[in-house]
Amino acid sequence: MRKLANAELERKNIDEFKEAQKTPIIVILDDIRSLHNIGSVFRTSDAFLIEKIYLCGITATPPNKEIHKTALGATETVSWEYAKDVLEVVNQLKLENVKVYSVEQTENAIMLDDFLPETNTKYALIFGNEVKGVSQEAINLSDGVIEIPQLGSKHSLNISVSAGIVIWDLFQKMK
Repeated sequence: MRKLANAELERKNIDEFKEAQKTPIIVILDDIRSLHNIGSVFRTSDAFLIEKIYLCGITATPPNKEIHKTALGATETVSWEYAKDVLEVVNQLKLENVKVYSVEQTENAIMLDDFLPETNTKYALIFGNEVKGVSQEAINLSDGVIEIPQLGSKHSLNISVSAGIVIWDLFQKMK
């Protein structure tokens, strides 16, 4: 079992990535403080051919040296846009018939393992601030809420970990 060199992995170059058919998922990062979390979400989004990332509120934008440390070039492949107001983004996406789901812990949330994406449907996932989570206003506008089942004593996961789990799960279910 020889470890493969990067050249053997047959990954897409930037142009091939931009031309590739995307997974019908949009990621919305709202008020994310950590530049490393932002970079990590870019890298995960690159791995699973995510359509776009919206960076909202205080979320920093590329080019940024600290984001680049964890994104490792994914800011050049994944389409992104800055929007000051997450609520405007959510309203616009809903007008475009995108199903918007907050990733949060709420009453009547759908557990991730029970969530079944509809075929031929585009989804947007809102991930909120590291301390406050997704705002109640954004939750109120969402079509639903997805919760990651957790069994330990802590009440939450790091946002980049949450994004990785949810994006991977939906990617698998949409294949």
